[in-house]
Amino acid sequence: MNPDWLIPKWPAPNPVRAVCTTRAGGGSAAPYDSLNLGEHVGDHPADVAANRAILQQAIGAQPVFLSQVHGARAVSLSDKTAQGTQADGCSTDKSRVACTIMVADCLPVLLTNEQGSLVAAAHAGWRGLAGQGGQGVLESVLEKFSAPDLVDTSPYAAKIIAWLGPCIGRQAFEVGNDVRDVFVAHDRATLAMFTPKTGGKWLADLQGLARLRLTALGVTQIYGNDGSQPWCTVSNPSRFFSHRRDRVSGRMAACIWLD
Repeated sequence: MNPDWLIPKWPAPNPVRAVCTTRAGGGSAAPYDSLNLGEHVGDHPADVAANRAILQQAIGAQPVFLSQVHGARAVSLSDKTAQGTQADGCSTDKSRVACTIMVADCLPVLLTNEQGSLVAAAHAGWRGLAGQGGQGVLESVLEKFSAPDLVDTSPYAAKIIAWLGPCIGRQAFEVGNDVRDVFVAHDRATLAMFTPKTGGKWLADLQGLARLRLTALGVTQIYGNDGSQPWCTVSNPSRFFSHRRDRVSGRMAACIWLD
């Protein structure tokens, strides 16, 4: 692993492995320097392919890259799953198949259970997190853990361990009333995650919104991003890609797999 990449500090059981890449360790030229893993951002395809090969070799598993659309769909992965499958969440119980989420401000959420029998990942931008009628990408991913073919399912949410990766920080995430209203309509506790600004705008705490949603779903073992400045993609240009900061930007990847 590149020493700059983030290895989650969480009590995930064997054989669960996880990592979140940074800008470091690839071959792309500016403004995608250097480990851009997104095919859709204007980088040279050969450079992206080489960067993805670097990631695959480093983790010793096959990353499955989704076509992310800021939705709530979650899919189950196998070694036969096509690259570019349209979804914003995924899970697998297959060895050496890596659930992979690309980000450049949105929040990556990695999950496993205490048994280490299933791993999952979610692309939690505000749209996917809010979902429709309270059914967002986290709900869709957590449903994978309650499937009847798993060994131990009750109470499954209390046995799930989550890790939140880097994302846009509260000091940088300006949103309008529409974003605030969709969260507050579902859960009034989310009012605390919005700080008023002038002109009818708000500063939103994306990781805080995800923590509230996970807690409401029964997940209490939550690690990683605590909303502090080192986790903010916008505030750390030398380490993290950020679409909001740069507009033309590469993509990082958060991966979780069974070794």
